[in-house]
Amino acid sequence: MTTSLDSGPVADTIARLYENAHAQFANRPPRPEGAPPRREPSGTAAERAKAAEDRYMPVSELTGTLMYSLIRATRPSVIVEFGMSYAISTLHAAAAVRDNGVGHVYTTELSEKKLAVAPTTLAEAGVADLVTVLGGDALETLKSVDGEIGFVLLDGWKEMYLPILELLEPQLPTGALILADNTESPEAASFLDRVRNPENGYTSVNLPAKHTDTMELSCRV
Repeated sequence: MTTSLDSGPVADTIARLYENAHAQFANRPPRPEGAPPRREPSGTAAERAKAAEDRYMPVSELTGTLMYSLIRATRPSVIVEFGMSYAISTLHAAAAVRDNGVGHVYTTELSEKKLAVAPTTLAEAGVADLVTVLGGDALETLKSVDGEIGFVLLDGWKEMYLPILELLEPQLPTGALILADNTESPEAASFLDRVRNPENGYTSVNLPAKHTDTMELSCRV
């Protein structure tokens, strides 16, 4: 039995987006060996989103497959994504929802350009009915999400990881999973301190991600 990641419109759309992302990355100057992790750009969140409006900022293929597998296994009714960008990770989550036959994805984004493209991308993949795109400040828009949240992807500005987690915590049941990307970023340190302390109600493991970066998978206990 094939999955939505292996064939059909979701797979085709993800492949096209990754092709665009890889082409864009190929034109970026390489980071010198031994250089520290890139820090978040300066400016307000809206200014930074505007500056990054043309940038693909995707999860790796490995992370996307892990997301899909975790959602398939846990069958959450509500999935939250912080940081849609051009919707590559969103499509991985929606593919799992489609194949599970249950659930809904709520994704957040600040960039007006990326928000404008999202409906076409989701329709092309055939998952528009499974995704609600929340435009604006995620700390405000995510207040509209009701119900228990079984899976969270954190992939926006890293200093926002902890505030987003704190906002969603009352809706995280035992067994809820939080997958945070780019956790080698110094701005993610406060989030890591929170989920790595057992007294705060999580068990957490660090996993390899793109290049020398890592991701953190945490479970609400």
